[in-house]
Amino acid sequence: MHKTALIVIDMINTYDHKDAELLLPSAKKVVPVLTALLHHAREREVPVIYVNDNFGEWRSHHGELLDHALAGPHADLVAPLKPDENSLFVLKARHSIFYETPLTYLLHQQGIRRLVLCGQVTEQCVLYSALDAHIRHFEVVVPKDTVAHIHEDLAEAALAMMERNMGAHVCESQDLWR
Repeated sequence: MHKTALIVIDMINTYDHKDAELLLPSAKKVVPVLTALLHHAREREVPVIYVNDNFGEWRSHHGELLDHALAGPHADLVAPLKPDENSLFVLKARHSIFYETPLTYLLHQQGIRRLVLCGQVTEQCVLYSALDAHIRHFEVVVPKDTVAHIHEDLAEAALAMMERNMGAHVCESQDLWR
């Protein structure tokens, strides 16, 4: 089996953007499951890499984004998922975790070939990131109970596309460590 990294996509979030009200119910379901997955990954010394939107704040860094999200009205969705001292952090400006970021280089430097994609939004950033991971020859795993959606029907279609078209392993988070 290839060396694995847990990739947390866009969960450091203030939820003050378009479609946030549609995203919040799904995010609230995902946070406890993703929190448990983070705990299990850290216990197993699986690298955890946060790849997060910079929300157009070109002068900010991950600490500022985290502080801003923790000061917002949905801090309860961010606090349990906070990066720890061993977590890595990559800022992105577009949907894919790879687009114009140093992530590919980082993954190669760490010897990582298998990516467990978690976070939000299933039918947007997770889908585009899975495609970009696939075309870069990474093995992709998507625990469906750790990805939040805006539109459930589109999320289900996105998961089916990841599985069928990109060879992603779509599973439940509890099945990752078996």
